[in-house]
Amino acid sequence: MNSASSLGRVAVVGAGVAGLSAAYFLRDTGAEVIVLEASGRTGGKLAVSDVAGIPVDAGAEALLVRRPEGVDLIKAVGLGGDLVNASPTTASIWTRGQFRQLPRRHFMGVPADIADLERSEILSPAGMQRARQDALLPTAERDGDLAVADFVAARFGSEVVSRLVDPLLGGVYAGRSDQLSLDATLPALAMASRSHRSLAEAAASLLTEIRSAGPASREPPPQRAPVFTTLATGLGALPDALAHASGAQVRTRATVRELARKPAGWRLSIGPAVKPERIDADAVILALPARPASRLVSQVAGARTAAAALAEIEYASMAIVTLAYPVAAFPEQLTGSGYLVPSVDGHPVKAVTFSTLKWPHLSGDQHVVRCSIGRIGEEAVLQRDDADLVALAAADLAEATGVQGKPAASRVSRWGGGLPQYTVGHLDRVDLIRAALGAQPGLAVCGAAYDGIGIPACIASARLAVDKVVAYLETKVTTPGPGANRAHAGE
Repeated sequence: MNSASSLGRVAVVGAGVAGLSAAYFLRDTGAEVIVLEASGRTGGKLAVSDVAGIPVDAGAEALLVRRPEGVDLIKAVGLGGDLVNASPTTASIWTRGQFRQLPRRHFMGVPADIADLERSEILSPAGMQRARQDALLPTAERDGDLAVADFVAARFGSEVVSRLVDPLLGGVYAGRSDQLSLDATLPALAMASRSHRSLAEAAASLLTEIRSAGPASREPPPQRAPVFTTLATGLGALPDALAHASGAQVRTRATVRELARKPAGWRLSIGPAVKPERIDADAVILALPARPASRLVSQVAGARTAAAALAEIEYASMAIVTLAYPVAAFPEQLTGSGYLVPSVDGHPVKAVTFSTLKWPHLSGDQHVVRCSIGRIGEEAVLQRDDADLVALAAADLAEATGVQGKPAASRVSRWGGGLPQYTVGHLDRVDLIRAALGAQPGLAVCGAAYDGIGIPACIASARLAVDKVVAYLETKVTTPGPGANRAHAGE
């Protein structure tokens, strides 16, 4: 067996950023790598196209500088020279008909300074009075995980949740804070809260840590300093670079319909059921959303526990409506990176990014604005056609900013089932999945469903999956693989 295939074959199912990262991490291991993607393109939630002649991401548009995995991988595949940082601006909250600046000191909407919160005027007088009680309440006691809303509301009251925490978490997960797990979505705050009497003190301690933290900090600071970066050509350029640099065989329109354990490894069936193509591999990495991963895992003997836990992970759908306007169409100069909208205000748009302000390299005579529509439980609005969604987003934007006239260009990007929901008990669920799959030699999972939905977190999960399968393959390196003729039809 030559060095090019000394570890045998690894099949990676899914060509999003996690799957392509896994393929890249396998490039120097001596394994033969094949990536199988059901859709007609690679990249998953990363895609870029022109709007009014400007390259604008249709999906994820930024990654955290403070988590090194994304920036390091971009540099490794030769795109480091294209990295550009976001402007040092902050978002606002559009609530009760006005723009209100986010408090300078908060941790994902959890106040770290009550006086600062009051100056923002986001809360009503009654809401502020309730928020002050955090400093007077005894230390919170809790046993196990609970919803973010339940924990924060018990300390600050419901208005802090509905007008600060919920829009910030909703912007990340398209979820609701009364369902999202405290331990999974705000792990640092959950831990800090155990050693501080007030939750504001816990949040303040994290801001202090963030200011002094190195580049490996795992959670984004809500400060004015630029902490996000992207590619000048859009993050949608990353998948092709990863695929090329990995050296892997990448196949699109290759839906894996069956997965079975064989004495010498694994067998994957792709294509139509009447005449399937069978691919044998020594190891398999499932870089899929949880539901399709569950369907494949359920076919593996002894893996029902993992399959059931995967099936419990819900997903939210959303759409990003990108609009371009002449700069002169806005009666007042736009400022900041955009704004968030609390769901209690009843608007279909939950978040708006002023792309040409957030990313200076995109600035010109057009303002490009990305409007996010859709939270979990609001799927009905996404049933509208593209023209209706554009009109809906444009009307909301006009009400908030006063922009005049119709957009000069628009694009609708739909992400059905795009965002996993880290509901209460998520960390236990992920531990159960990985423990159950530990009994399946050479099978691993990675992606946004497990340890974080951001690009760096997906890359980190790919590294974990690769480490698992390589460790397994190295134990059987002297054992012949499934054979030289591994791909055949109709067997």
